[in-house]
Amino acid sequence: MRGLRAQAVAARIGEIAPRTARFADQWPTGQDVEILPPVRHTLAEIGVSYLFSEDAPTLLPYAAQLFLAREVLVRPSRWVWPRWIPTPARRFRTRQQVAFTDALRPIVRRRRSSGRLGDDMLGQMLQPSPHHGPLPDEAILDTLPGITVATFETPSRAAGWILLHLARHPEAASRVAAEAASLPVDPAATTSTHLGGLRYTQALVSEVLRLYPPSWLLTRRAPRQTQLADYTIDAGSTVLVCPYTAHRDAREYSEPDRFQPERWLGDSGSPAKPGVFLSFGTGPHGCEGAALAMAMLTLLTAQTARRHHLSEPPGPEPSYQVTTLEGLATVGLRLRATSRG
Repeated sequence: MRGLRAQAVAARIGEIAPRTARFADQWPTGQDVEILPPVRHTLAEIGVSYLFSEDAPTLLPYAAQLFLAREVLVRPSRWVWPRWIPTPARRFRTRQQVAFTDALRPIVRRRRSSGRLGDDMLGQMLQPSPHHGPLPDEAILDTLPGITVATFETPSRAAGWILLHLARHPEAASRVAAEAASLPVDPAATTSTHLGGLRYTQALVSEVLRLYPPSWLLTRRAPRQTQLADYTIDAGSTVLVCPYTAHRDAREYSEPDRFQPERWLGDSGSPAKPGVFLSFGTGPHGCEGAALAMAMLTLLTAQTARRHHLSEPPGPEPSYQVTTLEGLATVGLRLRATSRG
């Protein structure tokens, strides 16, 4: 989608940066905070605003409920029900999808009738194609709920791991903070040039995504019979790909279990061959929102490290939890911030 391409994201960095700065400014210092809920809220604000601009405040509550419905649907259960059985979780998800669509429908109609389509993601979807004409309303309404939740669901899990690494690696956090000092005092003045200057911060984000990919299991379907190493994969077979283990392959990454952001600072910006780094998938089915996710995560990391030292409270370490769509998240992550002064 054009609106999610790197060039489109770069043009709107000044809209993304202020909310990441506000997140850091509003983090209460000197107390242990369960950090994933405010992270998710911030990234939801950014994602929904990126898609819908001035209509974002109307749709944000529905997006939050849609996320909750997806989480409820994948909670562990004693029973595995056939897909056709309308369990309470499935009915709840359906209600939230209908509610989101019902809130979006009049916005689509208003923009079409006024001719003011907007230059956000929704506006670009409303622009007629020179070859196929305008997209039908139902196609837009069917597509956008999933895209909306995706803008903040997976990045929120990644942000939890990133903030945890800032706490566990203070030298790396200090290096991010020094780099972030080059950002404008007014976050709205941040441009893609400023973002491009955060090379170490982007390296740290990439390294955390390598070690703890928020989607630890991907599924792909083989369109034709394929030979993979010593295995024959029949046409139509579903293949499971595990980025978590692939990213810890010593044949592709030196000292693969070691947190080493510097490995991403080479001339290529990546230590791996194409198709080896899988946090955003790869090939034609790679994540279309990768540029937006990297911009959000990089700026959130930079603004947080610029303002705060992070530390873990005493107690058990955060554990793993498989969440929506096989996502890898930290459970009960609590961190403490103290001002860098």
